[in-house]
Amino acid sequence: LKTPLLNVFWKFVLRHYQIKYGFQIYPETEIGEGFYLGHWGTLVINPQAKIGKNCNIAQGVTIGQQNRGAKAGVPIIGDEVWIGANAVIVGGITIGNNVLIGPNAYVNFDVPSDSVVIGNPAKILSKANATEGYINRKIP
Repeated sequence: LKTPLLNVFWKFVLRHYQIKYGFQIYPETEIGEGFYLGHWGTLVINPQAKIGKNCNIAQGVTIGQQNRGAKAGVPIIGDEVWIGANAVIVGGITIGNNVLIGPNAYVNFDVPSDSVVIGNPAKILSKANATEGYINRKIP
């Protein structure tokens, strides 16, 4: 009896702080070490999303679910990915390692490693050192 009641209590506390601080990150979300939030501001991450090591996310980002179509599902994000302000990443897609996603980009397709993604609709530019100088507090 105590466990279900405690679960309800902690879900209420989590929801309170999500609203208060504008971060919607759930305990179930798989996030690698070195995760860095650059600025305070609204952030929504689907609880089923997977985020790799040394990822940096700016304010206003949504990492969400697509409910239908060929890309239904949630994103899997690789290591050393920098996501700029107000970017939206949705669907059952994979973002490779060493990827820079520019501010306001709308990404609903797979992105290979060593890429820069810009625009809405987004387009991919190849660049071997895509995140050089962008990843903060990197953990080896």
